[in-house]
Amino acid sequence: MSGHSKWSTIKHQKGVKDKRRGALFSKMAKAISIAARGGSDPDSNFKLRLVVDQAKEANVPKANIERAIARGSGGAGGEQIEEATYEGYGPGGIAVMVEVVTDNKNRTAPAIKSIFEKAGGTLASPGAVAYQFEQTGLIRVEKKGNAEETILALMDFGAEDVEEAEDAIEVFTRPEKLEEVAGKIQSSGFKIQDKELFMRPKILVEIKDKEKAEKIVKFMETLEEHDDVQKVFANFDLVV
Repeated sequence: MSGHSKWSTIKHQKGVKDKRRGALFSKMAKAISIAARGGSDPDSNFKLRLVVDQAKEANVPKANIERAIARGSGGAGGEQIEEATYEGYGPGGIAVMVEVVTDNKNRTAPAIKSIFEKAGGTLASPGAVAYQFEQTGLIRVEKKGNAEETILALMDFGAEDVEEAEDAIEVFTRPEKLEEVAGKIQSSGFKIQDKELFMRPKILVEIKDKEKAEKIVKFMETLEEHDDVQKVFANFDLVV
C-alpha cells in the first residue's frame, strides 16, 4: 500500500474537496490558465486536455473552463499567475513536494513555510527533496471482479506498474504515455476514476504511530486547503 493510495482514500472518506467546492473551482481555473499557455486547443495540448478533463469530472462549469483557457492563452485580462514548487520535510521526517499556482510568490512562500514549521517540519532548498520522487502518469481504475485478474489485464495496456489500493487499482505509466494508456483502459470497458501527472516517491517512510499519523494527515490537509496549492506529494506509508 503506497502512501499516496492511503492518503487518497482518506481524502475521499473525508470529502475534503466537496467541502470547499468554490475553492476547488478556483484552483482548477488557475491550473487551466497555466496549461493554456502552451496552446488553447486541448486536442494538441496534452497538459491542457488533462486538466480540462479533471475540471469536467469535478463539475466545473463550462463557462469557467472557457474563461480560464482564454485568460491563459492571452484572450482575457486578469492577474499574472505563475507556477512554483516548494520542497521540504514534514512531521515524521516525510519528504514533501508542494506545487502551487500564485499571483504573488511573496505572499505564498511565507504561508507555505509557516504551515511546515507549525507542523514541526521545515522547507528545504530546491532539489533537496525532488530526487526522492519520479514523475509518472497515474490512472486510478475502479475495482471490479477479481483484483489479480484486473491487474494482469491492466498490465497489458502498456503500464509501467500496477498496484491495488483500498479504493481503486492504480496504474502507473510514463508521463508521455498517460493519455494513450488511459484510452486503452477505457476502451476495454474499465471505468477510470481520475488520471494525473504524479510525483511518485521512490522510497516510502512507514508511519506506525497513531499520533504521528494524525499529525501528518492534519498537515497534508492544511497544505491542500491553501488557496494557492494545486498538488501535494509525500513519501509516507500509513500502516496504523
